Amino acid sequence: MIQAQGMLEEGRKTFRYETFGDEAFWGDTLKLHQAIAGAANGGVGAGVPPMTALAVGLKVDSDALPPAVVAAIKAGQVSLTDPASTLALLKLNAVLGVTGKFDAAGTLVGMGIQCALCHSTVDDSFAPGIGHRLDGWANRDLNVGAIVSLAPNLAPVATLLGVDETTLKAVLASWGPGKFDAAVFLDGKAFQTDGKTSAAVLIPPAFGLAGVNLHTYTGWGSMTYWNAFVANLEMHGKGTFYEPRLGAVGGDGGAYFPIAVKSGAMNARTDTDLVTPKLANLQLYQLAIPAPTPPAGSFDAAAATRGQAVFAGAGKCATCHVPPLFTEPGYNSHAPAEIGIDDFQASRSPDRRYRTTPLKGLFSHAKGGFYHDGRYATLEAVVDHYDTFGTLGLTPAQKSDLVQYLKSL
Repeated sequence: MIQAQGMLEEGRKTFRYETFGDEAFWGDTLKLHQAIAGAANGGVGAGVPPMTALAVGLKVDSDALPPAVVAAIKAGQVSLTDPASTLALLKLNAVLGVTGKFDAAGTLVGMGIQCALCHSTVDDSFAPGIGHRLDGWANRDLNVGAIVSLAPNLAPVATLLGVDETTLKAVLASWGPGKFDAAVFLDGKAFQTDGKTSAAVLIPPAFGLAGVNLHTYTGWGSMTYWNAFVANLEMHGKGTFYEPRLGAVGGDGGAYFPIAVKSGAMNARTDTDLVTPKLANLQLYQLAIPAPTPPAGSFDAAAATRGQAVFAGAGKCATCHVPPLFTEPGYNSHAPAEIGIDDFQASRSPDRRYRTTPLKGLFSHAKGGFYHDGRYATLEAVVDHYDTFGTLGLTPAQKSDLVQYLKSL
């Protein structure tokens, strides 16, 4: 027990604060820290004040703020339009998922990011965007594309994707709040088959995954697999990642993941490995994050009880979303035709399938819609889809009760 507790605590630190050495990419290469600081603070441009940072979905940990700072904010003595205030928050390590590197003179000279950037938010208990941490929650306010677009040097990313910087910025702008496209850095497909709809997917939650096999929308692998994938290939940390499936070739002789082949992502290795030693503790902590409980009054309890019967019976939901995991024990994935949707996102993964998403804590990531790309704005729309696709013949009352049950999970 003592050993497990120690691993949990180390995993929490990794989740919240570990950059895996990715400052070399976000700071040294892209120079994003310069855009954050602004010319008045040793950087470039106008800088990013707290008001702008909050507007693009960055969150502030109120527990990291000293009492004097809290009092000053409440008294209106902290400017929310001055980039210097953002630097002060970074010095306090109060911005979720972002670490600033400062020199002896207090100048921001680098920055890195952590898991918590996308997979944590706050409870807004202090103010919108400021509050106590909620680890594992999907930050559906975070506009990753807008943040990356601020970087003074986007040339390395544009070169990797084989596009000019204007095109790259258009792609980043297409993501919008709460979405990120990890696969574009593997296959180069920035838009869906219509050429207009972004290929980005919703940032998923990272809670309630204990006992669940595949942990991503399209079933790439387990929690520890995806942590290694993201830390090395997306965060650009220093580590080791081996994935031979990224070298797959189609029947026409073309690579399924040409950008991954170009970048050497199939066998990514650096001289110093800062990722691999952290994976075990990080996995343990993430698997220990429970799904949140729906707020009191957020659903009709009596209707939810009736809906549970629909879930297990006429709705056939429990066939795949097996309680209490609410996904299949074992290989929890399905071909697109089995769930009645297109194969675009599935075709961007090695197995060409969609994972059966666990359902606990649905209320916490309803913003942006449901399914991998938010195609269904509401749970009602999800239920309607399965009722039609599965020819279930559910009555309006059964559908309504089923929705209440889903809200109760």
